[in-house]
Amino acid sequence: MHRRNFLLALGASLSFAPAAGWALDNASASRLIDNLVGDINNVIESGKGETAMFREFERIFANYSDTSYIAAYAMGVEARRASNSQKKAFSKAFQGYISRKYGRRFREFVGGRLEVTGVKKVKKWYEVDTVAYLQGQSPFKVTFLVSDRSGQDRFFNMFIEGVNLLLTERTEVGAILDRNRGDIDKTIAELKKLG
Repeated sequence: MHRRNFLLALGASLSFAPAAGWALDNASASRLIDNLVGDINNVIESGKGETAMFREFERIFANYSDTSYIAAYAMGVEARRASNSQKKAFSKAFQGYISRKYGRRFREFVGGRLEVTGVKKVKKWYEVDTVAYLQGQSPFKVTFLVSDRSGQDRFFNMFIEGVNLLLTERTEVGAILDRNRGDIDKTIAELKKLG
């Protein structure tokens, strides 16, 4: 459970830093993940309080991930009927929700690290394979999917030991939507409180 939470937290809190002016290739995809991991490690090791760490994780998520894509995927079919203002509000609420939800787990992983072990092009994106080393646990595989479709190099999904971040969040947000009988505004309000 710790591994899954760490990786989902990492993926969720993360997302990617734009690669300044480079076309996406193996090296820039790998560099993006290295930068992401470095930023997260800096926050974890900073000793800041929980609230300050959540703000930092939200900033990292906004800077490194394709937040609009991840949020729209999590919203599922409801995104088709949402207004532009609802989509924007949902994306912002989702970003905060993810940062709080996974940010709480990070303190448990001080001293851990991710190492990039390989990069390969798949269709229109890159898979960046890493190995996660957490204290007191066996190493495990984490794969990040990186794309430049948003106009910047961004991480848009990850797999932690085969667990798909996008599908996990779509299921969880779907349950929130169901509780709210498909009411997008109520779901947005609930996301602002959760995490």
